[in-house]
Amino acid sequence: MATTIHPTAVVDRKAELGDGVMIGPFCVVGPHVQLGADVQLLSHVVVDGRTSIGPGGRLFAFAAVGLPPQDMKYRGEPSRLTIGANVVVREHATLHPGTADGRMLTEVGDNCLLMAGAHVAHDSQIGNHVILVNQATLGGHVRIDDHAILGGLSAVHQFVRIGKHAMVGGMSGVEQDVIPYGSVMGNRAHLSGLNLVGLKRRGFPRDAIHQLRRVYRLLFAEEGTMQERITDVAQMFPDNPLVADIVEFLRGESLRSFCQPKIERAA
Repeated sequence: MATTIHPTAVVDRKAELGDGVMIGPFCVVGPHVQLGADVQLLSHVVVDGRTSIGPGGRLFAFAAVGLPPQDMKYRGEPSRLTIGANVVVREHATLHPGTADGRMLTEVGDNCLLMAGAHVAHDSQIGNHVILVNQATLGGHVRIDDHAILGGLSAVHQFVRIGKHAMVGGMSGVEQDVIPYGSVMGNRAHLSGLNLVGLKRRGFPRDAIHQLRRVYRLLFAEEGTMQERITDVAQMFPDNPLVADIVEFLRGESLRSFCQPKIERAA
C-alpha cells in the first residue's frame, strides 16, 4: 500500500516513512522520526525528536510524541523514544524521550493502549500489552511490566516498578513498587490483594492461582522479616512460574519499597 500524506500535514523530508503510512490533516513529523509500515497519524498529531514507531501504530488527534521531556535538567541531549508495534495512542496523550540522567531512552513495547490524556515521562519502560486508562500518568524512570493495567487518573511516582499482570485502581497515587499479579488502590496506594479477575481472564490455571493466593498470605504475614518470607516462599513453591515472577521482582534492585496491604487496626 502506498504512503499517503494529507496536503495540510508538515512532514520533514528526512523523516523515514514505511510502506502504507497514512499521515492525516494538520499533522507534524520531524526530521529524525521513523514510522513503521502502516502507521496512521489520524489528524493534528505531532511526532518529533528521535522517535521510532513500530508497524501498525495508530495515533489519534492531538497526541504529542517525542517532544522534549519535562525535566529541568534536560539540555537538548539526543535521547530517544521507541514505540513498538500495534500501539494505539489516543487523543492528547504525551510521550517523552529519555534524559542523560536515565538511559537516554524511553521505551513502549508492542500492543499497548494509551488512552486519552495518558502521560509517559522520560526514561520510562513499558512492556507489552500494557493499558494506561484515561489520564494515567507515569513519572520519570518508571517501569511497567507486561499486561499491567493502570486505571484512569492514576499517578505513578518516579522510579516505581509495576509488575506484570498487576492492576492499579483508578485515581490511585502509587509511590511504591507493585508486585506482579498484585492489585493496588487508594491515595496513597496500598496492596488490596491479587488481580484475580485479570488472572482468570487470561486463562491462568486454577491450581496456580490457588497457590498464588497462599503465597500472598505468606508474604504479607506478620511473622519474620520480608526477606525470610521471600526465601520461604521460593523454597515452598519452586515449580510455580507465577511465584517465581514475584520472588524475582521482590529480589530485584529498586529505589522504592513495596506496596503493602493496609493494616486494619482495632477500634
